[in-house]
Amino acid sequence: MGNLVAIVGRPNVGKSTLFNRLTKTRQAIVNDEAGTTRDRQYGKSEWLGQEFSVVDTGGWVVNSDDIFEGEIRKQVLLAVDEADVILFVVDVMNGVTDLDLQVAQILRRAKSPVILVANKTDNGDLQYNAPEFYSLGLGDPHCISSLSGSGTGDLLDVLVSKFKKDTSEILDDDIPRFAVVGRPNAGKSSIINAFIGEDRNIVTEIAGTTRDSIYTRYEKFGFDFYLVDTAGIRKKGKVNEDLEYYSVVRSIRAIEGSDICILMLDATRGIESQDLNIFSVIQKNAKGIVVVVNKWDLVENKTDKVMKEFENAIRNRFAPFVDIPIIFTSALTKQRIFKVLEAAREVYENRSIKISTARLNEEMLPLIEAYPPPSTKGKYIKIKYVTQLPNTQVPSFVFFANLPQYVKDPYKRFLENKLREKWNLTGTPINIFIRQK
Repeated sequence: MGNLVAIVGRPNVGKSTLFNRLTKTRQAIVNDEAGTTRDRQYGKSEWLGQEFSVVDTGGWVVNSDDIFEGEIRKQVLLAVDEADVILFVVDVMNGVTDLDLQVAQILRRAKSPVILVANKTDNGDLQYNAPEFYSLGLGDPHCISSLSGSGTGDLLDVLVSKFKKDTSEILDDDIPRFAVVGRPNAGKSSIINAFIGEDRNIVTEIAGTTRDSIYTRYEKFGFDFYLVDTAGIRKKGKVNEDLEYYSVVRSIRAIEGSDICILMLDATRGIESQDLNIFSVIQKNAKGIVVVVNKWDLVENKTDKVMKEFENAIRNRFAPFVDIPIIFTSALTKQRIFKVLEAAREVYENRSIKISTARLNEEMLPLIEAYPPPSTKGKYIKIKYVTQLPNTQVPSFVFFANLPQYVKDPYKRFLENKLREKWNLTGTPINIFIRQK
C-alpha cells in the first residue's frame, strides 16, 4: 500500500506551489488570492526510490464568518485521520497567526507524523523568523521556498524517513482485487451488500494498519477475488461524508490497493466533477476500470436510446480513454450486478494479455505503412518493428522507428486505437513507447 501525504495549512501559505513542486507538475493553480484552490488536487511523487501520493487540501470558503469552523477544520481532521505523513505549511513572512495555532492544536493530537514547513523563505535573512514557529509545539520548522525549490530536497529526505516500513498483507497475486469507488451516495455500500448477500462466503479478512485497505476474499457463483475495502464499508470517522475531499482521499486508498476499479455513477445525478476526479486518480495509477451507472431503476424513461445517450455522454467526458465497459444497474433490485463482476474479471484478464511479436508485426506494420506518421521538418518517419514488453503492470508496446523524437501524441493515440481494434483491451490502460530502431 502506497503512502499518503497531506498538505494542510491556512489559506495563501503556498500549499499549491508546494504540491506542484513535489509532483513536478503545474496541476494546481497558483495565485496570490487566498482560496484559489477549489478542486482537490491529487498527484504522485517519488523520492529516493519511494513513491507516494500527495493531496493538497485546498478549496475552503474564505468569506465565511468563522472560516476555521468550516472547511479548514474538516480537512485538517481528515488529514489527521487518513494521511501517513502531514505537511503543515506556515508562512515565515507573516509569522504565527491565530489560525495556525488552532490548526496546530489539532495536529498535536495526530497519530501520524507532522512535519512543520516554514514556507516562503526566499532569502537567507527570512530563516531567522522561523524559530517563532517552535511555539506551535510541532518540532523543528523546516525552512523552504516552494517557489524556487530551496530546501525541498532536505524536506523530502525527512518526509520519506517518516514512512512506515512496508507491512503489506500476504495476498495471492493470482487473485484479482476489485475496488468499488465513487462519490458519496452513488451506491457503493448497496452494491457491495448485493455482491456479498446475507449468505456470504467470506474466507478471510486481512487488514494492515487502521488506515490500510482491507481485503475481503469472495468466493461465490464461480467468482474468486479480493474485494478492496472502500469508504462504503469502513467507519466514516469524524468527517462528514458530504465533503468531496473525504471521498477522494478514501478512494485513493482503495484504488492504489486494487487491480480493477468499479467506478459507481448515480444515474439520477449524471456525471459530476468529483466523478472525473476519481476517474483521473484511477488513470494515474494505471488501474483497469469498469463504469457502473447505478440507480437505473429510478430513471423514468429507460429506453435503449436514453441508455445509449447516457453512455455516449460518459465516454465524451472520459475521453480520450473511451474503451471502457459501461453497465447500467440497480444495486437495490440487483439488476445486472453479476454483469459488473463478469466485466471486472474480463478487464483483469485483458490487463495480462500477451500478444506474440510475430502477430503484432503481421497486424500492425501494414496499417502503419498505409498510414505512416506525418513527416516533420521534411523528414519521413519509418516504423519497422513492434513488440510487447514482458512483465509490465499494463500491456505495454514498443514501436521501433528511425526518428522516434518526431512521433507525436496524436499518432500514438492512433496506434493505441488500432491495437484496441485488433485485440480485446477494453477497460485497461496501455502504454505506447517509440524507441530508436
